[in-house]
Amino acid sequence: MSAVGEMFRRLNPWHKDDVPLPPPITTGTASLLVVLYALSYFVPFYLSPTTRPSPTLSRDAPSVIRARIRSVALSCLVCTAATYTVLARTAGATPAEALHLLGLWPPAPAASLRALLLTALLFLGPLYSTLVVDGAWRDLLTRGPFAEAWTAWPAFRNLIAGPVTEEVLFRTASIPLFVVARASPAQTLFLTPVLFGLAHVHHLYEFRLTHPQVPAARALLRSVFQLGYTTLFGGYATFLFLRTGSLLAVCAVHAFCNCMGLPQVWGRVEPVPVLAGGDIPDTEGRNGGKRALRGAPSILWTVAYYVLLVSGAVLWWKNLWVLSESENALLATEAVWGGGGGQKGVGV
Repeated sequence: MSAVGEMFRRLNPWHKDDVPLPPPITTGTASLLVVLYALSYFVPFYLSPTTRPSPTLSRDAPSVIRARIRSVALSCLVCTAATYTVLARTAGATPAEALHLLGLWPPAPAASLRALLLTALLFLGPLYSTLVVDGAWRDLLTRGPFAEAWTAWPAFRNLIAGPVTEEVLFRTASIPLFVVARASPAQTLFLTPVLFGLAHVHHLYEFRLTHPQVPAARALLRSVFQLGYTTLFGGYATFLFLRTGSLLAVCAVHAFCNCMGLPQVWGRVEPVPVLAGGDIPDTEGRNGGKRALRGAPSILWTVAYYVLLVSGAVLWWKNLWVLSESENALLATEAVWGGGGGQKGVGV
């Protein structure tokens, strides 16, 4: 990794020994490229009848999902190749340096596991609700994690294709541009997440087409809320990518968060209703049939959930810098918002 370290020494504006050379690209150029990348991700959805949303064609239709996966896979390949070209020809990176900046090599499996553990702390309450209250631990033992992703196209999109392609585009292809442009960590942690969140706004149009009965104001509020939490997640994923230098880490965290969904922050905790045959209704509640609960509701479930939710958030905050530490980091620890108490940077 000495060659990679030398490149970061040349490009790193926080290095005090030498006067850094002018950045190979500007922050404005990096931002423009990422905007074009984002457009290339979702604009093709509206150019083909096989992917274009309509009142009669749901985005959850298997044919639409397959076509969209092909489209975004091509976009990710082209955008990553474009960034690699910028790194190699404009920034003068060697192949090893470029692959490191892209988060592709080394994959850093240990750092990825720590990032996943860190994120699981934030979801201690939801994990308890899912595994214990809903009894999903039985399914986990018999079918394994993400088993549904291999049997249903919407689950495959949400748990595998979506996380991988979005992280490739908004982290692998995007973050290295800001690194070589010498954007400040604050700029990098703000600009790319905002663009990531805005890339989801087009779902408002799809939602209005397939749910015309929903008032426009309510649909808009739903879209604003989605923009908010996708932007927050984008900031977190960008932080982890800078800290771990690993695409594997952010893909694993993204898939886990998609699996868990947004945590419940009010109300009683009760088991998920199940059908008479034992199946769980889908998110729209369309499976019909007589519903029942897995067990009798208990106030202790609610107490335990919120205790774990708050405890997990505290543990997450206390371990944010420790569990995201990696020798594969793209920026020195002290360069990222002061390093949470002056920890020494490694690997750069």
